[in-house]
Amino acid sequence: MDALDGRLLALLAEEPRIGVLELSRRLGVARGTAQARLDKLIARGAIRGFGPEVSPAAIGYGVMSFVTLEISQRYGHPAVTAHLADIPEVLEAHTITGSGDLMCRIVARSNADLQRVIDEIVTYEGILRASTIVALAEQIPYRTMPLVRAASQA
Repeated sequence: MDALDGRLLALLAEEPRIGVLELSRRLGVARGTAQARLDKLIARGAIRGFGPEVSPAAIGYGVMSFVTLEISQRYGHPAVTAHLADIPEVLEAHTITGSGDLMCRIVARSNADLQRVIDEIVTYEGILRASTIVALAEQIPYRTMPLVRAASQA
């Protein structure tokens, strides 16, 4: 990751619909250079997608929470993860250290709907316990650009 990669990612973050030709013009590099850098970042997995960023709240899912799950080691992570993947309100699931095994970010339409989602999560017998924390307000949205700037300056 160098300064050019950082500038390229910053431009894509600011204007996701920018074309490679315009990207190269603004970066002051040849189109082939911009395309090669873009291809390299995609191949490395640094760029994970070009789709729209969807706001769950804007499409009716205004309640966000974080759920820590303790799972039965007999079932293991793959089986529990497959169950969670079938629930649309589960946005993310991460294996964690500490008292729990998985941390999930989930959304719901209301507090009553949150209960329905949690009930659906814990119906799987491989999940022993769930502990839920409701998010009241987003203070810092998910972001990566400060990290990109730091990495490209290192």
